[in-house]
Amino acid sequence: MKAKRSNDIVYNIVRSRRATADVVIERDGRVLVRAPDSLSDERIEDLVEAKLSWIYKNLAEWRDLNATRVLREYRNGEGFLYLGRSYRLLLIGEQKEPLLLKNGRFCLQRDLVDEGAIEATKAAFRDYYIARGSERISQRVNYYAPKVGVSPRDINVRELGNRWASCSPNGNLAFHWKCMMAPQTIIDYIVVHELCHFHYLDHTDAFWNEVDKVIPNYRERKEWLRKNGAGLDV
Repeated sequence: MKAKRSNDIVYNIVRSRRATADVVIERDGRVLVRAPDSLSDERIEDLVEAKLSWIYKNLAEWRDLNATRVLREYRNGEGFLYLGRSYRLLLIGEQKEPLLLKNGRFCLQRDLVDEGAIEATKAAFRDYYIARGSERISQRVNYYAPKVGVSPRDINVRELGNRWASCSPNGNLAFHWKCMMAPQTIIDYIVVHELCHFHYLDHTDAFWNEVDKVIPNYRERKEWLRKNGAGLDV
C-alpha cells in the first residue's frame, strides 16, 4: 500500500486482481483506492480528482458520525455491547476467567482495573468476542454459503484494523471481533457481503445484485453499520 496526494486529499492505493477501481472511506477516515493491478498511478489520480466532491462530502459525514463515538469506562454500571444488546459491567474480585457474561452482566476481574491494565482489560473483551464469534460467525457462514453458492475454506475471527471483514483469493474469510457487538442481522449482512465477494471482488452493481438475492433489505443493514459502526468498540 502506498500513499499519494491529490490537492489536500491523501489517499492509499491497494492493488489486487479486480476488474474496476473504486474509492472508499475507511472506518478510521482514511481514503482508500482499490484498483486493478494494471491501472496506472496517473489513471488512479484522475479517478480521485473526479470524485473529490464525493470524498469531501463523505469525509465530513465521517467526522460527524465519529464525533458521537462512545468512550466507555471500565467501572460498575458501564454498558458494553454483545449481539446488539448493552450489558452492564460488574467488577468481580474472585473470578477464574478475566471476563464472563452471566446473569445479564459482563463480569470483569477487578484486579485488571485496579492495576490500571487498560490493554489487558481491552484484551479480555477482545478474547471474549473472538471466542464467541468463532462459533457463531462460522455457523452463519455455513448457513449462508450454500445460498450464495460458494464454499469458503477457513473462517477466522480476529483483529482486522479498520475492516469489518475480508476474503482472500484462496477462499479464506476473516471477520473483525467487533462484529460480535452488532445485532445478529448486521452480522448476517457482513457475512453475506463477504461471501458475495467470491463472485465479484469489487462493489459493482453485479455484486450488490448478489447481496440483494440473499438479503433484500441489505441497504437498511448497510446504513445501520455506517451510522453505528463507530460505537462498536470497547
